[in-house]
Amino acid sequence: MQVSMTVNDVEVTEEIEGRTLLVHFLRDHLGLTGTHWGCDTSNCGTCVVWMDGEPVKSCTVLAAMAGGHAVRTVEGLAKGAELDPVQEGFIQCHGLQCGFCTPGMMMTARALLDRNPDPTDTEIREAISGQICRCTGYATIVRSVRWASVKEASVKQASVKQASVEEASEEVTA
Repeated sequence: MQVSMTVNDVEVTEEIEGRTLLVHFLRDHLGLTGTHWGCDTSNCGTCVVWMDGEPVKSCTVLAAMAGGHAVRTVEGLAKGAELDPVQEGFIQCHGLQCGFCTPGMMMTARALLDRNPDPTDTEIREAISGQICRCTGYATIVRSVRWASVKEASVKQASVKQASVEEASEEVTA
């Protein structure tokens, strides 16, 4: 069967078997290997991607079910060479060790920050509770998400200040 969807803002159409899981479609058909395949039972969360802006475990979604939808993978977080603040946070705060759970954690963290730009540590832990990390003990992951939250707030604040300065400058020269 043929399936078409938008993946990381690119329209794709591929011929697939009806039983192909989304995780395998992304990895094997599109070469997007950032999405990891862990348990096939939706327990570990390493395979989290977004479908229409919502985190889903791609090991439990058939690729055919994603047809006509927008899918975003960890490869789609960065904007060109500019890393997403969540990606930066995982680097700055050592939110990864082996890296296996990291793509799913990042996708879940980004979705959390999009809904709640200033989550508490408890809210961060709740958001990532459907994912397993066997290396870090979660403290550095929580710190990484908190770092991203603070960075985004400071960037937003700087942007507002810059807009105010430009507006005041225009009023003076008018």
